[in-house]
Amino acid sequence: MKLSLVIAESALELVPEEIRRSPAVVNDAKRRERDPSKILLDRSLHHAAMVRLKEDYKRGRPDIVFMTLLSVTGTPLYEEGFVKVYVHTRGDVVLEIAERTRLPKSYFRFRNLVEKHLSEKSSNELIRVREMNIRELLRKVIKPDFVAGLSTQGKSETLEDLAETLVGRTNPCVVIGGFPHGHFSAGTLAVLDELVRIHSRALDAHVVASRAVYEVEKRLMRADA
Repeated sequence: MKLSLVIAESALELVPEEIRRSPAVVNDAKRRERDPSKILLDRSLHHAAMVRLKEDYKRGRPDIVFMTLLSVTGTPLYEEGFVKVYVHTRGDVVLEIAERTRLPKSYFRFRNLVEKHLSEKSSNELIRVREMNIRELLRKVIKPDFVAGLSTQGKSETLEDLAETLVGRTNPCVVIGGFPHGHFSAGTLAVLDELVRIHSRALDAHVVASRAVYEVEKRLMRADA
């Protein structure tokens, strides 16, 4: 079994054209000696400009992806090659993380790495960049035999029970939201076999991801014992 983890609709994008001339963005770009079109949108730096953007409440949080990737790639299950991670952005760009890749633990190094990949649409042996929506990602790349989405809008189910279902499959996929507020879009909901709520309140993406991987890990280790 190999578990695919998709961080979907992630709040990870370059500054969109409509706010690149705003003072908050221009000042940030000047400070970093970068072109405004080649820096990540960041709520903590660009809040004043972001209020003009559509669905601004779901955008500008690259730290969510960073923390989630650190949580997952530090697990034994990932290090042993049983987890594959994909970052799908709201702009339908996918970052496919190579198996067993250890990403930078410094947020600033991570930010620079992602900015380079997104601005150049470039790939290397660690990260492959694909322009595709989540349906295409699942159908053409992952090809899962079961897809579970985790959301407070789903049916209540313990993570333990979900993990039992996952380990019973050959190529399961778990989809979690990579955004700070709101819910999955209709396009994402349409590709799920099951929508599950694992807690009565919304949990941070990195907490959900690490818990899901741990529960699967426990069951695989028990099966091997």
